[in-house]
Amino acid sequence: MSSRLLRRLSVALALLASTGYAALASAHALTVVTEELPPYNMTLDGKLTGMGTEVVQAVLAEVGEQAHIQSMPWARAYDIALNSENVLIYSIARTPQREALFKWVGVIAPTRWFLFSLPGTHFDLKNLDDARQYQIATVKEDVGEQYLVDKGFVIGQNLQSSNKYEHNYEKLKAGRVDLWISNELNAHYLVRQGSDNPDETAVPQLSLDDLGGADGLCMAFSRNTPDELVERFRKALVRVKADGRYDAIAAKWLP
Repeated sequence: MSSRLLRRLSVALALLASTGYAALASAHALTVVTEELPPYNMTLDGKLTGMGTEVVQAVLAEVGEQAHIQSMPWARAYDIALNSENVLIYSIARTPQREALFKWVGVIAPTRWFLFSLPGTHFDLKNLDDARQYQIATVKEDVGEQYLVDKGFVIGQNLQSSNKYEHNYEKLKAGRVDLWISNELNAHYLVRQGSDNPDETAVPQLSLDDLGGADGLCMAFSRNTPDELVERFRKALVRVKADGRYDAIAAKWLP
C-alpha cells in the first residue's frame, strides 16, 4: 500500500473515530434543570447561585462533567425530567409518590415544610383540616401542591397555584390568599427580601411533618439515564460531603 493511500486511510479513520466520539458524547449529553427557589437556587446579577446550585456544581466538578444549568418554572423542569433522558433535576423533594419516577442521587440541602402566613397574623390551626376554609398559595406541581392535592385540597377552590414562589408572597401581601405552603428557608427569604425590615420572617402556622422529603431537598436523574452515570454522581456527592466542601457551602447559605 502506498504511503499516500496510508495517509488517506489514517485521516478517514481519524474522522470516523471523532464522529463516533461526538455522537457518543451527544447521546449522553447531560441536561441540568432547576427553578428559582431562593436561597437554594436563584439568579442574582445574571448568575445562577444558591446552596443547592453550589452543591450541584461541586458534584459536577468532582465527576468531571460539564453542563449548563437551566432555570425555569418548576412545572416545566419537572416535566422535562419526567420525560427526557440524561436529565439531572434539583432541588427536588423525595416523596413516596415520586420515588419510582426518578433515579435519586442524594440530599443536597435541608428543608422543613409549613403552612405560613405574613408577619403579624395568626391562624388557630390545630391540624390540616382546619386549613381547608382558607385560601392557600401553592406552586404548580411542586411537592407542597402535590401534598395538599393528595390530602383533598382542590386547585381553584382552596388552592391558588402559581408558577413562581415570589408570586405567592405577592398574593399574601395583596390579601388574595391567607396562607402559603413553603419550606422554611424559602419563606423566610421571601419575606426578608420583600420587607423594609430584614428581621421580619414568615410566621409558621402549621408544621407539615408528614410531608415527604423532610430529610432534605435532593438531586435526581430522569429514569432514562444510565445507572453507571447515576452511581458516579452518588459517589461524587458522598466525597463532596466527606471532605468538607458541603459544610463550607452550607455555612454560606444557612442561618
